[in-house]
Amino acid sequence: MTETEQSTGALAFTDIAGFTEFTATRGDAAALSLLDRQEELVRIALPEGSRIVKSLGDGLMLWFPQATAALVAGVELRGTFERCADAEFPLWVRMGMHWGTPTARRGDLFGHDVNLAARITELAGPGELLVSEPLCTAAVPPVGVHLEELGPVVMRGIPEPVPLFRAFREVASA
Repeated sequence: MTETEQSTGALAFTDIAGFTEFTATRGDAAALSLLDRQEELVRIALPEGSRIVKSLGDGLMLWFPQATAALVAGVELRGTFERCADAEFPLWVRMGMHWGTPTARRGDLFGHDVNLAARITELAGPGELLVSEPLCTAAVPPVGVHLEELGPVVMRGIPEPVPLFRAFREVASA
């Protein structure tokens, strides 16, 4: 029997929007460069104790032990991806985050909370960070981070609607 353990924390997924078309038009070498760029930017933004759990094609699965650090990192990554996007590296990344208690096995994470974080990511638009209500409740959003309530959303395979929020950095008015 494989040893498992459970820890409470934030789960996040990234997904590069338009990656299939990018690969088809630019080729595998350019696609690999884009994936490397995404991973490099994520590694730089990860707070202490957080990690990339695994690569999932054109996305990454991330783990954060603290909710506020996860929210801040997600918002910062959203801005970093936007600033770094250009014709050569169009990083239109969608992200989803959820606070829960997944099961860890051999360095990987499994369970309902992982599935929920993945479904949240599927609903995000390019350049958008969506977060679950449990993450919003667990985190203390710092000054400048805004959470826009989207309401309960029905998701494939999830029995009950899930309250979601769009997270972003507030832009100072002139």
